[in-house]
This record gives sequence, C-alpha cells and structure tokens, in this order.
Amino acid sequence: MFDARDFFRKRFSAHLKETSRYLKYIFNGHMAVAMLFLVSALAFYYQRWLAQLPENFPSALIIGILFAAVASYSPVRTMLQEADLVFILPAEDKMGRYFQSTLIYSFVIQLYLVLLVAAALGPLYFATFPQREGSVYLLMLLVLLIFKVWNLLANWWMLQIRDKNVRVAEQIVRFLLNFAVFYFASKGTMLFAGMATVLFIGLFLWGWWNAKQQTGLNWNLLVEKDTHRMQTFYRIANMFTDVPHLKNRVKKRQALVRLVSGKIPMQQKSTFDYLYRITFIRSGDYFGMYVRLIIIGGLVMYYVPNFWMKVIFAILFLYMSIFQMMTLYQHHRTIVWLDIYPVETKIRQQALMKWLLQLALLQLVIFTVLLLLLKAFLAGAVVFVGGAVFVFVFIFGYVKHKISAV
Repeated sequence: MFDARDFFRKRFSAHLKETSRYLKYIFNGHMAVAMLFLVSALAFYYQRWLAQLPENFPSALIIGILFAAVASYSPVRTMLQEADLVFILPAEDKMGRYFQSTLIYSFVIQLYLVLLVAAALGPLYFATFPQREGSVYLLMLLVLLIFKVWNLLANWWMLQIRDKNVRVAEQIVRFLLNFAVFYFASKGTMLFAGMATVLFIGLFLWGWWNAKQQTGLNWNLLVEKDTHRMQTFYRIANMFTDVPHLKNRVKKRQALVRLVSGKIPMQQKSTFDYLYRITFIRSGDYFGMYVRLIIIGGLVMYYVPNFWMKVIFAILFLYMSIFQMMTLYQHHRTIVWLDIYPVETKIRQQALMKWLLQLALLQLVIFTVLLLLLKAFLAGAVVFVGGAVFVFVFIFGYVKHKISAV
C-alpha cells in the first residue's frame, strides 16, 4: 500500500543527500571566499552611503520592490522526477500528505531570502524613517512572512492551471499587488496598503477557486519546474566541481560564433581553439556569466570611491571570471570521441589557457577604460599593470597546474 509520508521521507532524504554533496564544494571553494570579501566590502560602503542618504531618496519604492520580489518568488519544491510520471501518477489521489510536506519544506528553505532582504533593507528603512520605532519594521516583516505563505499557496494552485498565459498574467498581477502593499506600508499610508491587501485576497481566492475546477494535477509542469530548478543548482555547483547530472543547454548565437572563430585556421593544432570558443559562446552559462561579472565589476568600481578598493575589486572580478571559465576544460568530458582526436593533451591545455588569457585581457581592458572615463587615471594604470601581472601568473601558474592534474 502506498504511504505518502514514507515516500516524502525517502525523497526528502535523497534530495538532502544530493544537494549537500555539492554544497560542501560551493561553500569551501575559492569563489565563496571571494564572495565573502565582496559582501563585506559592499556592506562597509553601504553603511557609509547611508550616512549621507539624500532626503528625496526613493527608499519606499526600493523596499516595496524587493519585499514584493521576495514574497512573489515562492516556488514549490516538489522533488518529483521524470519517472514519477509513470510510477507515481496512478497514486495521485493518495499524494495529499506528500504535497503538504513539500509546501512546508518549500517555505522553510526560502526563509533565508526573507532574512537576507530584511537585514539588507533594515538600515535603509531606519535611515529614511528615523522617527519610527523598530516594532513597525518588525510588523512589516511579519506581514512579509504572511504574504510569503499566501504567495506559496497561490503558486501551488497556479501550477494546476494548464493555460500558461493565465499563469503568467496571475503572477504579474500578484507581484503588482504585493508591491502596492509593501510600498504603501513603507510610506505609512495604511489605508492604501489595506486596499491592496483586500485586492490580493480576492486574487488569492480566485486562484483557489480556479484550481478546484481542475480535474487533476498538472504532473508534466510539476516535473518540468522541479527539474529546471535542480539544473540551475547543478549549473552553480558546476563552477566548483564536476556535476555529471548537468544537462547542457545550447544556443546558436551565430554572429558571436563567427566573431570569435572566424580567423581560426583550419589546422589540426587549432581543433581545441575552435571548440573552446564555440563552447564558451553557445553552451551553458559561460558567456552570460562572463558578461554579468564584467557589468557587476564595473558597477562596483564606479560606486566605490576608495582608490585601492577599485584596484582590489578589479583583480577580484578578473579572478572570478578566470576561475569560472576554467570548467570549459571539463565541459566535454562525457564525449568519448574527443579522446580519439589526434591532438596532444599539451595542445589542448594550451588552447584553453590561450582563450582564458584573451578573455581576461579583454575584461581588463574594459575595466581600465572605465576607470579612465571616470578620470581615475592612476587607478586605471595600476589596474592595467597589476591586473596583467595577476592574469599571467594565475593562468600560467594555478590554471596550468589544475588542468594538468586532470
């Protein structure tokens, strides 16, 4: 006889074992240290910025948007797998206890987002509204937790709706109502906040009624959502260690492929020069991550006033980019026919280091130009020289040693 509680315990235990297996690599890796330094430095400058906060700064708008984002982002982790479409589907009428447990689990694991946003926006709130007592902000956090529960239930009901357009429209309207509640609550206009809450409850009840009209669960969507979230987790973990479960996504990006590979000669020794370039552009999140790190690094250097902090952050983001792009070497590890290429391993390693060097130097030039445009000429010169030295030492020292040991 099928026992939903026992099934949840087994699936939950397997899920924890799988995630903890990779989390230990993420939080023990070089990237975790770099991110800790980044967060600490940003927190320091955040406090300095709050001391000079402009009077007309739209704090209520920012609080409303971020609180609404945290409340609206309430995915349900069902931990379902593709095989369940065959083996568990017949027991759908006995899965009530299982899904209740997954809802509780989903709420608990998302509490860290509430704590992070509450801790980050607390100083901004009190700097903007110094006359208000701390209990008012705590009340807002309590309301946020309540709305988090409501949004989680609303998301669960919407997962039973087959029409994607209805689900998207409901999510947009729900986010706007969440925003209205927290925006008006931050400004102290409780009448409008209460009206927005009433509208949200109306949408909440509509979602419940709509879900009741469905004849059964949308199993394909449930499995698709959970599979996508696990693949996202695997892509993050893949930055720190090899993840055999990762399914690579491929995008055409023909113009970029032609740009980076057009001048590569059709020679045997250039085989991996071509492969690593098109892999970087088309596969996984390499290109997107590279661009995001350049943008975030540029923004950090733009807002950080200290000379040496600009230099440190430039080198830090160079390090983060190179470290993450190193996984290109292992990207095709499951493709056996690469091993029969008549190309020496040394040439393959040199191709990767050459490509990493070009990417790092391009990023370095962008950072240097940004500093020159900001008229930080000395910082630009130090970043260019110091960054170039770091790039060469790191790639031909650390990276070469790591890929040679594979």
